[in-house]
Amino acid sequence: MKSLLTPVSLHTDLATLLIRLLFGGMFIFHGWPKLSNYSGMLEMFGDPIGLGTKLSLILVIFAEVFCGIFILIGFATRFAVVPIFITMLVAFFVAHAKDPFMNKMIPFIYLWLCLAIFLLGSGRYSVDNLIFNNRNKQQL
Repeated sequence: MKSLLTPVSLHTDLATLLIRLLFGGMFIFHGWPKLSNYSGMLEMFGDPIGLGTKLSLILVIFAEVFCGIFILIGFATRFAVVPIFITMLVAFFVAHAKDPFMNKMIPFIYLWLCLAIFLLGSGRYSVDNLIFNNRNKQQL
């Protein structure tokens, strides 16, 4: 039995699942109002990197809602975290560049969580594991 005092992970796959559920859920939470009130958001959404307001909003919705769902279920997790990472880079360094750190702390935390999720991957409790375990079993 693993002791609480040892530096060894108690259950990395369970921790990965919990981080994915929290992270993906938070992005769905942030993105859903943008998707459900698209026309209203379009009127007030900025164009932080010169792609146009409409394309910028569509990319943010894709990152937050669809990539959030992928991360939540553990499907293509490492690929899904990249658009979120880019969105948070833009939020932190461009959209909120002149804001005090307290106003841009959440994008900063999300940036670091993106890196952690990228390094951890999907884990055992994921759609990726179901897909790739079945493929590996079929190849044997």
